[in-house]
Amino acid sequence: MPILSTHARRGKLRFFFRDIPKDAHILEVGCGDGWLGAQLRAGGWRHYTGLDLCPPADIVGDIRAWRGLGLDPASFDVVVAFELVEHVDCFQEIFDLLKPGGLLLLTSPHPRWDWACRLLESLGLSQRRTSPHAYLIDFHEIPLFEIVRIRRVALLAQWGVFRKPVSGSRA
Repeated sequence: MPILSTHARRGKLRFFFRDIPKDAHILEVGCGDGWLGAQLRAGGWRHYTGLDLCPPADIVGDIRAWRGLGLDPASFDVVVAFELVEHVDCFQEIFDLLKPGGLLLLTSPHPRWDWACRLLESLGLSQRRTSPHAYLIDFHEIPLFEIVRIRRVALLAQWGVFRKPVSGSRA
């Protein structure tokens, strides 16, 4: 694991999960090698589900086909999508899976600095992308959700916590 990726993983745990209750129902979309699920389970979170296109995910499939994967609407307190939304537009699907008032935890390169992320990848300092960044978005423009907090990390990345409005629609 590249050194910058290892450092980022530790930071994500601290930033995103310090206030998430241990009994929260958590869905991670794009769980990859399963590092987050392993950390959360070891930390006492009891209701974690990882979804990805390939094993070792708990559920193997595409988030855009969630209805056929045995997932129920409005059934998760938290949806995690680290380094995912730049690859696939899935905000509506995540919205549908979150309970009203539920949290969406996101990380993604900032659109303005994606070229620098590509450079770090080529130097072996960060994890290589698995597909093109065709859906880069500034987190201030995320649809459907209310911003709880956004953090810029080393200029290149953006980390955000968003809430599904309780009313089900954005004001």
